[in-house]
Amino acid sequence: MATFLYEAMNSVGQPVKDEVEAPSSEEAITKIRALGYFPTKLKEKAGRKGGGRSSAARGAAAAGAAAAGDGAQAGAARRKVGRVPKKLLTQFTRQLSTLIDAGLPILRSLRILEQQQKPGMLRVAIRLVAEDVEGGATLSEAMARHPKVFDRLYTNMIRAGELGGVLDIILQRLADFMEKSQALKRKVIGAMIYPIAVITFSLTIVTLLLIFVVPKFESIFSGLGEDLPTVTRALINTSKWVKAGGWAAILGAPVAIYLILRAMRANEQGRYYVDQMKLKTPILGQIESKSAVARFTRTLGTLLTAGVPILEAINITRETSGNEVLSRSLAEVHDGIREGESFAEPLRQSRVVDPMVVNMIDVGEETGELDKMLMKVADTYDEEVETLVGSLTSMMEPVMVIILGAIVGFIVLALFMPMVSMMNSLQGGR
Repeated sequence: MATFLYEAMNSVGQPVKDEVEAPSSEEAITKIRALGYFPTKLKEKAGRKGGGRSSAARGAAAAGAAAAGDGAQAGAARRKVGRVPKKLLTQFTRQLSTLIDAGLPILRSLRILEQQQKPGMLRVAIRLVAEDVEGGATLSEAMARHPKVFDRLYTNMIRAGELGGVLDIILQRLADFMEKSQALKRKVIGAMIYPIAVITFSLTIVTLLLIFVVPKFESIFSGLGEDLPTVTRALINTSKWVKAGGWAAILGAPVAIYLILRAMRANEQGRYYVDQMKLKTPILGQIESKSAVARFTRTLGTLLTAGVPILEAINITRETSGNEVLSRSLAEVHDGIREGESFAEPLRQSRVVDPMVVNMIDVGEETGELDKMLMKVADTYDEEVETLVGSLTSMMEPVMVIILGAIVGFIVLALFMPMVSMMNSLQGGR
């Protein structure tokens, strides 16, 4: 029987420190919760009561020594754990919620999910988390040691679930949150794919015409001995520029823009200017703005529902907002709340979100249901983003067709105008 030192919180939120005897860390946590406490830290005591050591105790000691040896290896492996796909992490969260809801201990659930995972970063992370939990750490502490896999939003919600004794419910809410966030991201990316593909194909077709087709007509026109129309000369000069290396500039322009924006986002001020420019872009700015609001309200609402203190929840939301303009506004909200102001007033003064959002948050504060109101705002803005994305896709198709038709029409007009002039000259000479 091992002795565990623990730190917990009682029903009124006061810290409690004591020790408990149990054969394993899972049993110790169960006993602590039976006392009406919410465990926040658990550690096995070095010494054990009783003089003799049974074979089971010696086996446990040997297992502990093996775990310590593995811990050294885990320390080296822990530094190598990188990011994992959000889809896999969402599936893991959903499965862990199901197993814990079924009554399985956390350690057993982690071991089962580790065996089910394919070789990769997530499997390594689960193994290391399970080893830390087996060593006495809480699940949130173990996950916090792998920030590239489990970010602050994730670990803080897990910690809130542990404190409240509702880890299975929190995991389910976290999985729902991740799924909705990914769905919103896919919608926005999907809206961008079509216009980018059309622009790419259009530029490719026009470039090929300028390189291979226009020069052949130029050799024909040079034998006419007549002045060429302005549009034809412009087309021929453009063709010469493209053949002389302009095609590299056309291909390199998107790459150069991407690298410049990436360099600007390397510092806080640059990120602010880039995000501000994105918000002011016609149509796309509305999608970016509403997506950012939906992400921020859903993140904050999920954290508040899980029981995370509002100031800590705002700080976490700032880090995961994905938009520096909104992040600065949330910093002002954080400072305002700390000084005794309401949530809505600093947000209203920032003028980053629509008045409707501020009013709904204000109502949520007055009724004491801020978390529910934030989730309603997120659902509303998700629907608006979906509508805007659908409208953008429908609008971009005819616009792209018109632009491509105008470019091709200009080329055809520039090429055939000299031929029409030549035919008119021949007919006039008869």
